Amino acid sequence: MVTTSEILSTLKMIDREKLDVRTITMGISLFGCVSDDENRLCEKVYDHITRTAKDLVRVGEDIEREFGVPIVNKRISITPAALISGGIKNPVKLARALDRAAKETGVNFIGGYSALVQKGMTAADRRLMGSIPEALAETNFLCSSVNVGSTRAGIDMDAVRLMGGIIKEAALRTARQDGLGCAKLVVFCNAVEDNPFMAGAFHGPGEGDCAVSVGVSGPGVVKSALENVRGESFDEVAETIKRTAFRITRIGQLVAREASKRLDVPFGIVDLSLAPTPSVGDSVAAILEEMGLECCGTHGTTAALALLNDAVKKGGVMASSHVGGLSGAFIPVSEDVGMIEAAERGALTLDKLEAMTCVCSVGLDMIAVPGDTSAETLSAIIADEAAIGMVNNKTTAVRIIPVPGKKVGDTVEFGGLLGHAPIMPVHPFGSELFIKRGGRIPAPLHSLKN
Repeated sequence: MVTTSEILSTLKMIDREKLDVRTITMGISLFGCVSDDENRLCEKVYDHITRTAKDLVRVGEDIEREFGVPIVNKRISITPAALISGGIKNPVKLARALDRAAKETGVNFIGGYSALVQKGMTAADRRLMGSIPEALAETNFLCSSVNVGSTRAGIDMDAVRLMGGIIKEAALRTARQDGLGCAKLVVFCNAVEDNPFMAGAFHGPGEGDCAVSVGVSGPGVVKSALENVRGESFDEVAETIKRTAFRITRIGQLVAREASKRLDVPFGIVDLSLAPTPSVGDSVAAILEEMGLECCGTHGTTAALALLNDAVKKGGVMASSHVGGLSGAFIPVSEDVGMIEAAERGALTLDKLEAMTCVCSVGLDMIAVPGDTSAETLSAIIADEAAIGMVNNKTTAVRIIPVPGKKVGDTVEFGGLLGHAPIMPVHPFGSELFIKRGGRIPAPLHSLKN
């Protein structure tokens, strides 16, 4: 039974502490659409998506209105496109079809223009990866991802080398929008199959025909809860975060089950990820500073983030039998007002962010760097982050934007949830010879678990 105090508590979280359901994401399998005729493939994909997701936005809006819970985005994820596009020469045609389907259904984004190349690249993988810059430049709703490594397979350094150039080209093709195409492209290690968050969402090959997953976010709720335990020990801090994460996840569970019932689609997972926005009061950095740090990025930040990430997961797991996705704390620079301020003050550097990714969800996210950053340097940044994910058996990722024409000291404005960001410096020393070696970095010994 839901008590009056629980109802009042939830209303406070929504009204004052910026609790929201960040996304309802419908995952759709496209394996049944495979065709050697590229026009027929695109037609079948468009028809299947628009038919399956025709009610997604309406149902999301109905739930939002009836339950009073803000649902920020409605999204679609699909089977990694490289797995269904082997018979076509120009994957951009498929990208256009996906974009049209997203527009027709009214969703905010569609993810899954993706390739899984952790152990090697097929001809279809290479074609799709090579088409990513053009696809992102010509579409409005499409998001793309590439998985270049895993704990079981190691790191495909040939794919890492290619992705540095692809990111560079994507920035140049969207130069008039300050490289916005790169904000819709993420490079993974250990990508998960049920992630509802963009830009990395795809409907994994191990998933069923269709599923509805929900991503919940509530940095402001956690920050508010910690204000009540100032000066208390870390034991009390951890317990407070766990209790708060439980309450947040229950909201996601309610929305997910209701959406599943109304859409007649299986319930996938609830992803409890503290995903910030540029709004004041909705910052992960503010949570870390509430623990006692003068500024996010100073010494102690990694330890504080480790506690936060672990407590969020422990609390969320108790609230739902199907917690999945990435679930933890995101640290995207441009999307978090506290991270932006810390970077502008010089407290938060690329090296410190890399250290923080060892203990948080995902990795280097929405980081703007000088436009003249070389493709090899971008690849080396990806390799470092993939190594963290591979060795620590966790998901890591890079979403980095070499903003054309910008240099350190400048600021770039992306708008909306993507926010704005200072241009962060990269190391001036080259990595060209390292990246040119190619081949594979072998999987770590602890990957042999059979």
